[in-house]
Amino acid sequence: MTQPSIYIAITSHGFGHAVRAATVAEKLQQLRPDIALTFVTVAPEWLLRSYVKGDFVYRQQVFDVGVIQSDSLTMNKPATWSKMQEIIAQQDRIITEESKYIQDNNIGLILADIPALAVPIAHAAGIPCWMMSNFGWDFIYRDWGAEFSEIVTWIEKYYHNCDRLFRLPLAESMSVFPTITDVGLTGSQPQFSNNELRQKFNLTASKEKTILLTFGGLGLQAIPYHNLQRFPDWQFITFDRAAPDLPNLLKIKDNTLRPLDFMPVCGRIFSKPGYSTFSEALCCDVPIVSLTREDFPEAPLLLNGIQDCSQHQIVPTEEFFKGDWSFLHQDLLPPRKTERLAKDGAETIAQEISNYF
Repeated sequence: MTQPSIYIAITSHGFGHAVRAATVAEKLQQLRPDIALTFVTVAPEWLLRSYVKGDFVYRQQVFDVGVIQSDSLTMNKPATWSKMQEIIAQQDRIITEESKYIQDNNIGLILADIPALAVPIAHAAGIPCWMMSNFGWDFIYRDWGAEFSEIVTWIEKYYHNCDRLFRLPLAESMSVFPTITDVGLTGSQPQFSNNELRQKFNLTASKEKTILLTFGGLGLQAIPYHNLQRFPDWQFITFDRAAPDLPNLLKIKDNTLRPLDFMPVCGRIFSKPGYSTFSEALCCDVPIVSLTREDFPEAPLLLNGIQDCSQHQIVPTEEFFKGDWSFLHQDLLPPRKTERLAKDGAETIAQEISNYF
């Protein structure tokens, strides 16, 4: 008997896609330690290892670019278009290389989030391609006008041949996919208890006055940290290594720690629209303060979702960069809906993979 093995293909965009795919892989490894994991991505290996504690193979390959950005809000559409043209031109080589790797290593299934090229790679290797996401890249590029229409058509051709999609909450319709299974939020467990964290990092402020600042893997340029001086009795936590040294700002530099691990001690998280951050916060029942994000079609889906399902506050970008952050003194708004989103998405997908093998 050969060992069952899965190839996890992750889009080259920020950290969020890697985080939610790693969350599923973590659940799968707990459920079925006999299934070998191969992550295929250019997301950093340390990020995957902060979620998946057991063994896995890390293989670097670019399938797509998502959106080329200088930080978590600033998009470069011309560079995105150019890089996607390069990848489309190289698709035959990538498909040949990766399908051979899959066959040579007896891999039985691809799970992709959510590069279109994973579909022809899987089918060239004679295995199914399953996908997971709350949006497809066709949805993002379609909004950017005629220049991207050929890229949209190319993506949709492959998505349409995907064997199965696990559609996450806070999603667009993703109607190009022929077989859709709706699942719950993807969230992992924090590594520490509330008390352990408070002792380990000497956190003395009340939960209500403890705020996690987390703006995605690319961070933000020019975060106005000087505003923290207006809140001397509050505790702020950041993973931004370039942040200034301030008495009420805890800088986390340990790669084994994740924003998720600090959510239980926080009265709210302060973020930009991002599925993985929102999903983890919703799973931990932590209120969300979010910036707005222009010209990225996923953002309204996410902002609508937190308004429906979470205590929340929406902060215009201008107010964040140029205001005095007095919004932190305002009450959070209650969710518009009473029903809550299911939190078992990662477990559901892992169980389906286990069943497949």
